[in-house]
Amino acid sequence: MDDKTFDWHQEAGKQWDERASFWNQNSKSMWDTGSRKEIIPFLNHYLHPGATVLDVGCGDGYGSYKLSQAGYKVTGMDLSEEMIEKAKRLAGEFITFRREDIIHLSFADESFDAIMGINVLEWTEHPLKALKELDRVLKPEGSVCIGLLGPTAGPRNNSFPRLYGEKVICNTMMPWELKRLVEEEIGWETIGGKAVSKKDVTEKEMAALPEELQQAVSFMWLFLFQKE
Repeated sequence: MDDKTFDWHQEAGKQWDERASFWNQNSKSMWDTGSRKEIIPFLNHYLHPGATVLDVGCGDGYGSYKLSQAGYKVTGMDLSEEMIEKAKRLAGEFITFRREDIIHLSFADESFDAIMGINVLEWTEHPLKALKELDRVLKPEGSVCIGLLGPTAGPRNNSFPRLYGEKVICNTMMPWELKRLVEEEIGWETIGGKAVSKKDVTEKEMAALPEELQQAVSFMWLFLFQKE
């Protein structure tokens, strides 16, 4: 695809529209028993009951639904119109869902107590711009839970075609790079972290490793950041 005609976010919206049905078939199992089952319990350690939470890149809304069931006031947003339509059908009576671009959010400054973004920043062209926008809509002392894929997680294959000169919508930011970017440019404090382990790595093996190596062999790393 020609550089002059490639629009990352337009292409991302298109591709996620095309993947919406497949995602919808699998999201419930991911959140209930799969790779995302530990996210809400992890978040519960840091949020107060009734907190307002922005679910960034909410997909078909099942994660937003789980947040709502845990007692939070949830707003879900996604770049994909098809995802948002599915989310509204799933839990639209209880949760507000909006089609939004993470780099240009329409929410007012300091709107939310907390933000959850699982496997979202990997799909943005400019992660730093996205982080700055999340910081803008987050209240002082607010919490941010970000889940970032480990380097050997299967979905990382979406960035492989770049090696053939093809345009892709998945960047190559690693967990340790996200932490450094947040510390250097955003100023959030890292107050928690957790590995979502791959099936062939035991908890005992993981615990024996320093954090960066844990991140390197994890399927996904969960960060909990806090704004000053």
